[in-house]
Amino acid sequence: MIEVRNLKKIYADEESQTKALDGVSFAIKKGEFVAIMGPSGSGKSTLMHILSYMDRPSSGQYTFLGRQINELSDHDLAHIRNENMGFVFQAFNLLSSSTVYENVELPLIYSAVSPGSRRPLVEDAIASVGLVDKTYVSAGKLSGGQKQRVAIARALVNNPDVIFADEPTGNLDSVSGAQVMEIFEKLNASGRTVILVTHETYTAQFANRLIRLRDGKIEVDEPITNRRKTSEEFFK
Repeated sequence: MIEVRNLKKIYADEESQTKALDGVSFAIKKGEFVAIMGPSGSGKSTLMHILSYMDRPSSGQYTFLGRQINELSDHDLAHIRNENMGFVFQAFNLLSSSTVYENVELPLIYSAVSPGSRRPLVEDAIASVGLVDKTYVSAGKLSGGQKQRVAIARALVNNPDVIFADEPTGNLDSVSGAQVMEIFEKLNASGRTVILVTHETYTAQFANRLIRLRDGKIEVDEPITNRRKTSEEFFK
């Protein structure tokens, strides 16, 4: 699904250049659950932005579903982001005054899906995160954990090829964080590809594979063997 070869990202100003990524290479297959970790300044956020088509590399190759990023226009990138990618952010990025239904429906509106076709898609996505009873509640009235579950439903509604989750438990307490990670695990078990950026070791343990960055380079790329699969194990 994803192939990265010798990826580099350099931020330059009048006085200096900073290498955020320095020759990164890896591949991610369909159905993998990958955690990307690293200290502040390691390049993990930059890598996530490039993988999710929010930024372009300075050099190197990034191929997603067989298409290289340098062959695509900004319009193409925006279309692929909406049709093939789902996003979950630390800050939820919900419309507080809109209902759960309206928040989850939003990507379908941008995709020009007809109103009659939207309802079953939205309702299925909301049901998949266990929030049917909150469907017509304003997002601003939900708890942090519930808001993140709405964000996951919104990420799912277009049936994307991959879900990008950027510090999805960063604003949650440990119980809500575990519940959110269990949802990601179930999505992955059903065949969904998940790419997670996190600084929390216990959150990364829900993934199958760890890519650890340091100073813009891959320090570790290996399977995760000490996984935790339930809320009970999460707190041991």
